[in-house]
Formats: sequence, structure tokens, C-alpha cells
Amino acid sequence: MGKEKKYCYEYPRPALTTDCIIFGYDFGELKVLLIERAHEPFRASWAFPGGFVNIDETSEEGAVRELYEETGLQNVFIEQLYTFSDVDRDPRGRVISVVYYALVKQSEYKAVAGDDAAKAKWFSINKLPKLAFDHEMIFDVAIKRLKSKIKYQPIGFELLNEKFTLTELQQLYETILGIDLDKRNFRKKILSMDILIKLDEKQTNVAHKAAWFYKFDKEKYDSSSLFTLLTPK
Repeated sequence: MGKEKKYCYEYPRPALTTDCIIFGYDFGELKVLLIERAHEPFRASWAFPGGFVNIDETSEEGAVRELYEETGLQNVFIEQLYTFSDVDRDPRGRVISVVYYALVKQSEYKAVAGDDAAKAKWFSINKLPKLAFDHEMIFDVAIKRLKSKIKYQPIGFELLNEKFTLTELQQLYETILGIDLDKRNFRKKILSMDILIKLDEKQTNVAHKAAWFYKFDKEKYDSSSLFTLLTPK
């Protein structure tokens, strides 16, 4: 067999980057992880963790690496969100970014700035600073995707304590969606999905009527969909 022939085409080659949008839920609040850029362009501005993809790695591998190098976060299950390719999105030249996102329990992930990040910090999604590049547009796409996703796929297994009340579960959904949900409808729908196990245990030392604790049935949770669970008040 002859030597494999390699091809080289003469055409402009855009650079490829990745960005990570990590949403964190804790104590009834939804936040997002940002880094303060230590270098130009947009030095001292806030942005999502990310960077250029190395020649020998996939975009997802690059995203995982950059997330760890700039924030110290690892073992985060990320999903691809969208590819952003506006021609003038980066002042350094023609740059295309493959963006990934995740929703995690914030208390389990301590962010520590590293690499070319001067700081790494969690911000409330309602109090974001001005973002570098086109990251404000990227955020808008990400939050819309997150809100859409939780309407047809159950969440909460990794965000709540092992045992929780129905009120705490509803609060999680309301926090992410940014709306108040009808209590009776929510409970009727979530219980009908048969993904919860009611425990023989109630709250203690509370001023109001003690609520029952529940936990997720992991097997049913993984194979379940919520579809039209959510109805605003």
C-alpha cells in the first residue's frame, strides 16, 4: 500500500473557541459563573470561562479543559448549547465559539481563578455585570434553553438534598423559570409522574404545618419526562 496522501487547501481558517455557561442553584437562587479577564481584549471585563481549542482536542475536551484551568471546576456534565459564528463577534479576528452549558448545585463547586482569569465568581442571573464579547447574547440563549428544557425533562436530583419537601421542589422550578407556579397543579402533576418516593418523615421545628419529605426514585427519574407540568399562577 502506498503512503496515505495528505491534502492542504489554501483558504482562510477561522479560529475555534469554546465557552462554558455554568448555572448554579443554591438557597433558592440561580446564579451563573463568570471570570474576570486578565488580558486583552476586554481586560478586567467579566465573561464566561472559555478559550481556544487546541489542535489535538475536540470542542468538548477544550471546554472541559478551559473550565478547569480558569475556575478549578471539574467533573461537570456539560451539554452543547449552540455555535456562535457572527463575523465580527471577536476583535482578534474570525472566531467561532462552540458553547456548552450545565446546571449544578453551587455549594458543591468552589470556583478558584486560574490561567488567564483574574477572578472567578458566581453572579445572580438578575444582577449580571456587563459582559465581554457577545456573551450577553449567549447568556440569553442559554437561559431560554434552560427554561425550555425543564418543562419536558425532570430536574432536581443533583440540585436538592437527598430528602426534600414538595415546596422546595416547586421553589426550584420557580427560581429557574422566574415565575410563580400554581401549587395545586404543580403537586398534582409532579406526583402523577411517579418519580417521587414519599418518606415516613416530616419536618421538625417549623412554625408552619410540618410537610412530608420526599426523595427521587432514581430509575424512574432517569426515564421520565414532565411535559406540561408547569402552569403559572
